[in-house]
Amino acid sequence: MINQTTINKEFRVTGPGLHTGRTVTVTVKPAPENFGIAFRRTDRINIVTQPALADRVGETSRGTTLGSGRQTIATIEHLMSALHGMQIDNAIVELDGGEVPILDGSARPWMLQLIRVGVRQQQAERHCFDIKEPLHFEFAKTGSVYDVEPCDHFAVHCDIDFADSVIGRQSAELNDFSEYAASIAPCRTFVFLHEVEPLLHLNLIKGGSLDNALVFVNKELTSKQLKRLAKIFNKDESLFKVHDGVLNTTDIYFPNEPARHKLLDFVGDIRLVGVPLNAKFNISKPGHKANNAFARFISEYINKQ
Repeated sequence: MINQTTINKEFRVTGPGLHTGRTVTVTVKPAPENFGIAFRRTDRINIVTQPALADRVGETSRGTTLGSGRQTIATIEHLMSALHGMQIDNAIVELDGGEVPILDGSARPWMLQLIRVGVRQQQAERHCFDIKEPLHFEFAKTGSVYDVEPCDHFAVHCDIDFADSVIGRQSAELNDFSEYAASIAPCRTFVFLHEVEPLLHLNLIKGGSLDNALVFVNKELTSKQLKRLAKIFNKDESLFKVHDGVLNTTDIYFPNEPARHKLLDFVGDIRLVGVPLNAKFNISKPGHKANNAFARFISEYINKQ
């Protein structure tokens, strides 16, 4: 028997949100057995506890947003990925704002906090769901494909395919949760250079920087373009470099870091099914919108069993 887990004690993390740029403090607290994972905003008069479930997701544009109206909590995927990757069953996440901080653009800072406070076993048995037959799901809007095969543990194979040659086709794997900390958690979010300014015009990525995202470049930059980008990111243009198609002040961690980050996001988004799953997931061209549709598909499948 494998028991449920929570964290030993609460911890706090403060930082700006990727899209709003507003500073938010997140407090992650232990939760009792059979509680699951839930979020709540403490900056609202009426504090609503929202279970981290796929059918509670209201928006999936450039991230996974829980809730609707004035109770939304945006960009939960990296924290959810860390909780799932560290196999935390029960936790309550409190925020004094509407977006989880982006930190370094990966799940690693959350994972390190979970390691620091420690994981505690509880008395109740963990309720895993074993998928015992092959399943197939396609999300036509994005060309995303999800195939599931029976497995006695959670595993993922992820393929991505970008027309832009600086990324192109890549694959990544998570064969067991024991690999998560070293090979998946550190992998950062990414964006193409030509997407940056339109996202700013949409009032997004106000908290984005060259320290928390990989910016891929598919063309040579003129001095005028570098000056404009330096202004956007509030950096000296002399600090910019393009190496292996990446505009950044830090090096890429893995040649396939984008594929690993897409896998990281999936680990977070699939946890919104609400229970740990034992299955091998073969996913192609995943994204938050498709991940959420797939998580709802799996939730419905579980409810029918």
